[in-house]
Amino acid sequence: MSRKLMIQGTGSDVGKSLVVAGLARAFANRGLRVAPFKPQNMSNNAAVTADGGEIGRAQALQARAARLAPSVDMNPVLLKPQGGNGSQVVVRGVVAGQAKARDYQDWKPRLKPAVMESFARLSAARDLVIIEGAGSAAEVNLRANDIANMGFARDADAPVVLVGDIDRGGVIAQLVGCKVVLDDADAAMIEGFIVNKFRGDPTLFEDGMRFVAARTGWRALGLVPYFEGAARLPAEDAFGLRGARATKGAGVVIAAPLLPHIANFDDLDPLKAESGVDLRFIAPGDPLPAEAALVILPGSKATIADLAALRANGWDIDLFAHVRRGGRVFGVCGGYQMLGRLIRDPHGMEGDVAAAPGLGLLDIETVLTDTKTLVAVSGRAPTFDAPFHGYEMHVGETAGPDCAQPLLRFEDGRVDGAQSRDLRVMGAYVHGLFADDALRAAFLARIGAEAAPLNYEQSIDETLDALAAHCEKHIDLDALWEIAR
Repeated sequence: MSRKLMIQGTGSDVGKSLVVAGLARAFANRGLRVAPFKPQNMSNNAAVTADGGEIGRAQALQARAARLAPSVDMNPVLLKPQGGNGSQVVVRGVVAGQAKARDYQDWKPRLKPAVMESFARLSAARDLVIIEGAGSAAEVNLRANDIANMGFARDADAPVVLVGDIDRGGVIAQLVGCKVVLDDADAAMIEGFIVNKFRGDPTLFEDGMRFVAARTGWRALGLVPYFEGAARLPAEDAFGLRGARATKGAGVVIAAPLLPHIANFDDLDPLKAESGVDLRFIAPGDPLPAEAALVILPGSKATIADLAALRANGWDIDLFAHVRRGGRVFGVCGGYQMLGRLIRDPHGMEGDVAAAPGLGLLDIETVLTDTKTLVAVSGRAPTFDAPFHGYEMHVGETAGPDCAQPLLRFEDGRVDGAQSRDLRVMGAYVHGLFADDALRAAFLARIGAEAAPLNYEQSIDETLDALAAHCEKHIDLDALWEIAR
């Protein structure tokens, strides 16, 4: 029978997702059939699965670490924050509706059967399922009907290992505090703890590990140094981007405004990996840098709201000045929609605003639809004479004169995207374009940057191997296998 192990955290962004990915690759390297599972995730960074649904980007990365194709069973409930409509609720890869935070609490009992069925199906063919919790294990205010943390652990009889983040400070209080606030039955599910993101001399924290173990009765399973390669892997959410300041560096400057509902921002990860590129996420209140050769408008889960935020920050004025100077602009999905003349929302998909004027940099108009396109695609980009592969994940249809110059041509003959007459402003719905080495190199050549000899997809697997080795060295994997049941 499959064994199960749940990794919960003392809070958000403590490194649960990376720990699960590292453990998945490490146990897979030991010859085990491993699968990741997250009952409920909240993220606008999502991935398309082979079975035609969507799951959190972190679970797709964890599946890759386990050497599996991602499936909707790996993340049966995905919450995608969406402007004035609260969050879009995705169940087994398909949009089930929208819910405000308080209203969502009433959804949980109805969602539990889907969660448990997906977990059972995933477990049936695996030696080990590694489950990731959401947020903090100590969110006792949300404990009723919980499907993400201790509620799931109790229902699935899954032993828990708690991860704390020493980098943010107060890790002893994080861990001991969880034991204090949890009820006895929930606390009894926790078998051990891991202290993550340590920097410095580990001998200086030996007493800290012993103190936590003595106060909680949990086993100390690892003091894990900060993994520098984390920046090379797709992130689950935008926490790491918030508050980012533009900094000068080497290479051609590419700027991306950090919009409130930014989605699938890992589209830009391959550019960040290029030594000839100085990629800058521009924080609210900062201007778009005048020295930028390219401005990228990334994907958005609330296009109309983010368009208003773009204007409120004065980034529209900066963008028009950038274009007048001869700079280039590229829009991805929601960013592509913003570049047009008008966005209409007749079904109220994003809230109460029925229509909003776009930036007018492309002669196109978009109508947001009540159906969602979710599909992996590949083909060729004629402008760059290069192949591409990626995925569509959007609501909306876009048309107009500039679509007569499509950016992409799919293998099935369909086309996507639009370009201005001078080819300096362009956009498309397809995510993941820059992961293709040939297309990225041709694109960078257009803005005066030279691509490095980088195999991006191979670099992700190499980083996952390094993460697995990091976990093997600093976490007691034999003890984890013993704990798993």
